[in-house]
Amino acid sequence: QVQLVESGGGLVQAGGSLRLSCAASGGAFSSWRMGWFRQAPGKEREFVANSWTTGATYYAESVKGRFTISRENAKNTVYLQMDSLKIEDTAVYYCAADTPPRGISWNPGSYDIWGQGTQVTVSS
Repeated sequence: QVQLVESGGGLVQAGGSLRLSCAASGGAFSSWRMGWFRQAPGKEREFVANSWTTGATYYAESVKGRFTISRENAKNTVYLQMDSLKIEDTAVYYCAADTPPRGISWNPGSYDIWGQGTQVTVSS
């Protein structure tokens, strides 16, 4: 019923930028807490950023000051603007929805619905 579809990943040189998008269909998007997570080979999925229903945002320390999460409720879309990319940012990036917001906001297990992921590769 509810689907999340990420787009915007690709290959970028260190120091460059990418903008990821996640479009939701079905459900009450404006009532969801939306999150971005990433997973590199051999590592656990980790929190990147989230957007609360109020518009408040929260970031992992590793991306704070470089990444920006935003949402357009009228378009059922959440974005992740990534600037000053580093090689260590290379991962598959996933968007997720917490419906309704209940658990620990930086814990992947708190999120109910996940997109398919989009690959971000940062080269030297």
